[in-house]
Amino acid sequence: MKKVIVLAGPTASGKTSLSIKIAKHFNFDVINGDSVAIYKYLDIGSAKITLEEADGVKHHLLSHVLPTVNYTVYDYQKDVRKLIDKIKYPFIVGGSGFYIKSSLYNYEFSDEEFKKHDVSPEEKIKFIKKKDPKLELDFDNLRRVDRAYQMILNDELPSKKQGGNEPLYDILILYLDMPRNKQKDLMIRRVHKMIETGFIEEVKSLREKDIYLYDIIGYREINLYLDGKMTLDEAIDKIVSVTYKFSKRQKTYFLNQFNPILLDPLSNSLVDDSIKIIEEFLQK
Repeated sequence: MKKVIVLAGPTASGKTSLSIKIAKHFNFDVINGDSVAIYKYLDIGSAKITLEEADGVKHHLLSHVLPTVNYTVYDYQKDVRKLIDKIKYPFIVGGSGFYIKSSLYNYEFSDEEFKKHDVSPEEKIKFIKKKDPKLELDFDNLRRVDRAYQMILNDELPSKKQGGNEPLYDILILYLDMPRNKQKDLMIRRVHKMIETGFIEEVKSLREKDIYLYDIIGYREINLYLDGKMTLDEAIDKIVSVTYKFSKRQKTYFLNQFNPILLDPLSNSLVDDSIKIIEEFLQK
C-alpha cells in the first residue's frame, strides 16, 4: 500500500515553514491541501507559499484554477489521486480536512452529485438548519453551504456508497496542535501582516477582474470594508474571530476523522521530531 504523509494544522501554526524543512530533508514534492490556495490570484488572503519560501521545493495544486471556476472536492479528489500515483512519497500540506480525507479514503462521488441545484442560498441554509440543526457552519460561505447541502441530500454522507472510512493508502498524519492561548495572538499578527503586505490591494485587483469573493474568510470581510459596510478595524476583528472559530472546527474534524500524531509547533525539537516520525513511518 502506497505511503502518504500529511502535515495539517490551523492558520498561523507554522505549517509552511515546517513543510519546507521536511520536504528538503526527504526530497518530497508538496501537494497543496488548502481549498483556497488552489485558486489563482488568492495569494495573500490564503497565506499561499511564495516562491522564496518554497526554496526550490516543487508544489502541486497551487494557483491551479481561476476563482470563477466551480472547483469541487470531487475535482480535488481526482487531481490528488493522479498525483499520488505519480509521486514516490506524496506529501500533502494544508488544513482542509474534508478535501484531504475524500482523497485518501474510499469516498466515491459522481459528477451529478456536484452539479448545482436550482435552489437559492437562503433555501439551502433553511434546509441545512432543519435537517442538521447541530451543524456548525459558516453560513456566509456559500461554497461550504453548497457542500453541506450536497452531503445532506446524500443522506448526510459525503457519498452514497459505503467505505468513507476505508483508507486507500498507508497514511501518516502530523497535526500541529497550537495551544489556544497562543493561537489567537498569532492569528491577529497574521492578519495585520496580510494587510501590511497588500491584502486590500489584492482584493481591489480581484474586484477589477469582476471577482467578488463574499464566500471566503478574509476576502469577504475586506470586500465588505471596500463596500463601506465595515471599518478596517471591524473587518480585521471579524477575520480573526471567524478564523479562530473555524480553526476549532478544523481540529475537531481532524481528531474525529483521522488518527493524527499531535505535535507542539512551539517545541524547539519540532523539526527533528517530525523527521524522526516520518523516517520510522517510511521504514515500516
